[in-house]
Amino acid sequence: MQIDTNHNFTPSEALASHNQLIFPPLESVTRPTVPTDAAAFYLNRRPQTLRALACLENGALRPVRINGRLAWNVSEIRNLLSGGE
Repeated sequence: MQIDTNHNFTPSEALASHNQLIFPPLESVTRPTVPTDAAAFYLNRRPQTLRALACLENGALRPVRINGRLAWNVSEIRNLLSGGE
């Protein structure tokens, strides 16, 4: 049995194209908050990094806790990405 490993893309490109399908561009997000996975994608961080920052309460962003889940304010993410603090 032979496995064909000749692909025209790298695994990271496949992951990037997969993420593009899951998360819409930040400019088109109309909700006031996004979950940790989406916030991590927009901020180019791992979700666990954001969870750690939320736990330590020392990051540039502070999440809102809704029923025990973290929700990240979209306007604060946009502000941070535009160079604000």
